[in-house]
Amino acid sequence: MCPQCRAFITTSDRICPYCDTKVGPRAADRLHAGEMLAGFIPHARFVTVMILTLNVGLYLVTMLYSLRAGSESLMDIDGRTLFVFGAKHREAIFLGQWWRLVTAGFLHGGLFHILMNSWVLFDLGAQVEEIFGQRRLIVIYFVSTVGGFMASTLWSPALSVGASAGVFGLIGAMIALGARSQSALGSAIKAHYLRWAVYGLLMGFLPFFRVDNAAHLGGLAAGFACAWLAGVPRLISDRREKIWTVLTGLSLALTAISFLLMFAWFSLSTR
Repeated sequence: MCPQCRAFITTSDRICPYCDTKVGPRAADRLHAGEMLAGFIPHARFVTVMILTLNVGLYLVTMLYSLRAGSESLMDIDGRTLFVFGAKHREAIFLGQWWRLVTAGFLHGGLFHILMNSWVLFDLGAQVEEIFGQRRLIVIYFVSTVGGFMASTLWSPALSVGASAGVFGLIGAMIALGARSQSALGSAIKAHYLRWAVYGLLMGFLPFFRVDNAAHLGGLAAGFACAWLAGVPRLISDRREKIWTVLTGLSLALTAISFLLMFAWFSLSTR
């Protein structure tokens, strides 16, 4: 996207064909793969891979805990295990355990659940990360997760977990990207991801899927709003880019605090 006129251009263009503005390298290209854990993680999806790694690590931990607690299934995590590891639970959140709005987004209820979410997140996260940059991706994902589980908390008292609130937030971000662009390509992007959102929400009405559509809708709306305000990174760092740097740090800090509070509560509840 041209930083001046916001028209969609090709990755090989060095001069915008619409406004003749010189175009610099993409945000992903300005990073060096060697800086990212000696190049083992592709720099274009570094944050995405980190989120996936955390999700998988927590799934393995909850699976082992569930088996030790007496569960006989490797495919599903029991509700008590999910609760003690920070699942969304209305009464607990209203009693002050706000951190569940964050930790619930990194937990999964079963093998099929995490495989589906990981499959979508791996592709979609890389696209959002390449277009919006790492800082905006972190903020969009955090806001979407919290917004999704806040909507779920207000809608239903049922236990809920999953990365899909954040995933729907990324879909919302791509819809916002298309909606902001006054071009045929922008309209195509918007239509494409609107179909993704509709298909995902329709799955929630199928009887064999246990889907939290409130979290999906909340994440979708939060991701759209956040991306609409964020826009894409500018080539020249200014006050706006500094604001997103601060918001990124705040998102990471709140996520870390949420997990620290979860582990503290876990230690107390399992004594």
